[in-house]
Amino acid sequence: RLDFTMASSAVLFSTSLVLCLHAAPARGPSCLGRKGVVTRANHLDEPRRSPRRTRRAFGVGLASAIGLAAARRQAMAAYDIKPDLTPDSTKYDAQDTDLYEASQLLQKALNAEVVTEEERLWTEVISKYSGTDKAWTSDIVGRAYGNRGNARARQGKLQAALEDYDTSIAMCPWAVDPVLNRGVALEALGRYEEAIEAYSAVLKAQPNDPAGWNNLGNANMALGRYADAVTFYGKASQLAPEFSFAQANQALAIYATGDKNGASRKMRALLRRYPDFDDMRAALVASLWSQGLLDNAEQEWLRVADERYNDVNWLRKERRWPQPLLDDMRGFLRK
Repeated sequence: RLDFTMASSAVLFSTSLVLCLHAAPARGPSCLGRKGVVTRANHLDEPRRSPRRTRRAFGVGLASAIGLAAARRQAMAAYDIKPDLTPDSTKYDAQDTDLYEASQLLQKALNAEVVTEEERLWTEVISKYSGTDKAWTSDIVGRAYGNRGNARARQGKLQAALEDYDTSIAMCPWAVDPVLNRGVALEALGRYEEAIEAYSAVLKAQPNDPAGWNNLGNANMALGRYADAVTFYGKASQLAPEFSFAQANQALAIYATGDKNGASRKMRALLRRYPDFDDMRAALVASLWSQGLLDNAEQEWLRVADERYNDVNWLRKERRWPQPLLDDMRGFLRK
């Protein structure tokens, strides 16, 4: 059963370094639809139990304290992602025992089952290897900062997460993931215009990134720019037809533009593919009620298992339904 608890997709900072050196399994961003988190490895899978915002995990060149601070200020002044600066990890010395130990610790952090333990392990990577002067230092430590930002964001430590993303961006100017994840944190803080700036930078560097388009739709939806959101969600869906969360978000945006029939058709199409998609079924309930089809709405409501859809405050603050749909759900619940 699908579960939405956040607003945009976040992703794990790429684990390709570990894969290259030791053939360890990757753990990419997990797809969260409009308010969830997406890891690069699975954010295009069919719906699964996860939030609706997309955040990505990442894993920087070593710099002095002064140099890093300057780089961070420059990175924040205007996102300037430079994929051509991506380091070639195949040139790292695979016989370097420090590199082996660092990559093993990186993988251990990725596999942590408890977020507090994950944060602790990322901090250990940062503390242990920030002072080393190796070709791979910035790569490993930068990933650690980016992924610690994700762990902190999941615990609601948004300001601390932003600081980690800033450091990761400064150390890894080639990476889109910490920029995208920074946008997710900004969105959670209600700083939507700044989030849009981050997502736009991601899409400038990677125009075919579905998570970037989905999150851009989220931020525009929050600002009431529903027509724009429809376009952006549509782009995400076009690039990744199996990215069901983007399609669900687009259905909500279509509804908010006033096209209730078009939105209902899209909701029903998604429910035929994913009968347990509570978000779409609850949205359909609101739509049916608004059209005076109370009996139909009641029948669909009986199939909504997630009790959170009884809570308008949750729908507004956590799921972030658009206001027109939220108003209709409130009407149904008060009937």
